[in-house]
Amino acid sequence: MKKDSKTLNPDDFPVKAEDDKLKTSKGKKIADADSEKLAENIADRLNHHAYDEEQDRWSA
Repeated sequence: MKKDSKTLNPDDFPVKAEDDKLKTSKGKKIADADSEKLAENIADRLNHHAYDEEQDRWSA
């Protein structure tokens, strides 16, 4: 299967906020937010969601 560069993959996590930018764990920029606070909120939500998905996979 071809890897879609517009899709986040498990190895992209945890996502981090740097100023108003969102970056993968490897430092690749994935999005811009309107503010630093919003970028941090988005990163927290994405990381929490990825964590929950991983826990669901292990509990199944």
